[in-house]
Amino acid sequence: MYGDEKRAETIISTAVFAALITVGGWLSIPLFAVPITLQTLFVILAAAFMKERAVLPVSLYVTAGLIGLPVFHNGAAGVGVLFGPTGGFILGFIPAVLAAGFLFGKNMDVTAVISAILITDICGMLWFMITTDASLPAAFVACVLPYIPGDIIKGAAAVAASKRLSGILHD
Repeated sequence: MYGDEKRAETIISTAVFAALITVGGWLSIPLFAVPITLQTLFVILAAAFMKERAVLPVSLYVTAGLIGLPVFHNGAAGVGVLFGPTGGFILGFIPAVLAAGFLFGKNMDVTAVISAILITDICGMLWFMITTDASLPAAFVACVLPYIPGDIIKGAAAVAASKRLSGILHD
């Protein structure tokens, strides 16, 4: 073989998952204070597929948005998005994918999904509270409670898709 196959796989996976997270943000349904997107699905899928290296596409996604590329939900971009009420969810993807990637690497799929959802929701809810002066119960009701069923479905779908992808790509 020529070159470093693991490095090539990492580069390709990073580009694909950064693009998927972007598309997941563009597929947005405005609901309550935080829009419903498929970003969480693709963040968890990246962690399930790439393990600890999944921090690369998520960091690329956040960096692309920071420098002005329209990658955030509904094609938004810039520092203002991160300082807005939903910025904590976007920034929360980084620690969430780190924890989930580590746990997926230990074959702790359910714990990985739960940790990714909890970390993302806690970061998002706390930032929402800071930027809107909302109380903890109000932020929980606005930012977390209505999304729990969808997050569970997205987490389960990400694990199933990752197992299928791994079976296809590694056979």
